[in-house]
Amino acid sequence: MVQAYILIQTEVGKASAVAELIAEIPGVIQAEDVTGPYDVIVRAQADTVDDLGRLVVAKVQQVDGITRTLTCPVVHL
Repeated sequence: MVQAYILIQTEVGKASAVAELIAEIPGVIQAEDVTGPYDVIVRAQADTVDDLGRLVVAKVQQVDGITRTLTCPVVHL
């Protein structure tokens, strides 16, 4: 199982709606709107890195109102 944080920038005023829509996507553990340089932070999981990439590109990035994403995989050192 691979987990990652996805940091999302949205159009002005869209953070709450984006977080609500993303929270419904299978594989998303949590989606919160936040303040700071990013507007939404998502924790997601998938079986493989490739599946995680497909989740981000095919599902998360397709949500209306998103302008940029940054995916940060969780590592266990």
